[in-house]
Amino acid sequence: MEILGRERRRRWSQVEKLEIVAAVGVNGETLARVARRYDVSRSQIYNWRHLFRKRGLLPAPVGPIFLPVDIGAPMHAEPALEDRMVSPLIVELCLPQGRCLRFDSGIEAAALTRLIRSVEAA
Repeated sequence: MEILGRERRRRWSQVEKLEIVAAVGVNGETLARVARRYDVSRSQIYNWRHLFRKRGLLPAPVGPIFLPVDIGAPMHAEPALEDRMVSPLIVELCLPQGRCLRFDSGIEAAALTRLIRSVEAA
C-alpha cells in the first residue's frame, strides 16, 4: 500500500486487492471483519469483488454455500391462516342472459360449473 499526496489516498495493487477479497469467508471471516482488518470500507470490497468476477479473475461460487445459523428464542409468529377469522369473499358473476350469481370465493370449480350450467339451462 502506498499513500500519495495531501489527500492521503491509498493505492492498492491488484495483488493486494485480490488478497483482501479472497480473505472473506476463509475460516469464517466476515466481510466486515476483513474490512476492519485491512482498514477498507465494505463497499470497496464489494466493488473489487464485482470487478474481479466481471474480469474472470475471481471464480463464481459453485454449489451451495453453508452459513452458520443461530436459532434463538422463537419470535412472535403470525397465527396460521386457518387459525384466523377470515370473512368469506363474495363474488358476483353476471351471466349473458341477465342473471347474476353470488357465491363464496371458496366454492369448488366443479360445483360452480354445475351451478352456472343449471342456471343457464333454466
